[in-house]
Amino acid sequence: MGVEIANETTEDIDIETMRRLAAHVMTEMKVHPDAELAILFVDEDAMEKLHVEWMDEPGPTDVLSFPMDELRPGDDDKPSDPGLLGDVVICPTVAARQAITAKHSTDTEIRWLLSHGILHLLGFDHAVPAEERIMFALQRQLVDTFSEADR
Repeated sequence: MGVEIANETTEDIDIETMRRLAAHVMTEMKVHPDAELAILFVDEDAMEKLHVEWMDEPGPTDVLSFPMDELRPGDDDKPSDPGLLGDVVICPTVAARQAITAKHSTDTEIRWLLSHGILHLLGFDHAVPAEERIMFALQRQLVDTFSEADR
């Protein structure tokens, strides 16, 4: 799986852990091994510009996802089609504030946001309560199984 990561911030991001997490999520979701994903860490100014341009909402947000080829999860018999999964953009300083509120580390929050962003690229959403329950349970499962395997 091709996972490209760029950190355009001054924040210390464990790029290799993020790469392994992204690969784990994609493997668990049966994404084709030739699929490609880009992850970008940006500051609040850059995130605010993207948030306004693409979501028409003010201020920076924590994570944005930009799907490309509209890939969907595969199954045990057949992975997804190969292609460009898309881009996930994360703002570490917003994640840090959320981590304080959630009473966990910034790294944990960024892991949640990365898995969340990838699930959005795969067509998951949380606009209604039933979808939210499914997406957030899957997100938790993916991060937990990664954390267990990565020890």
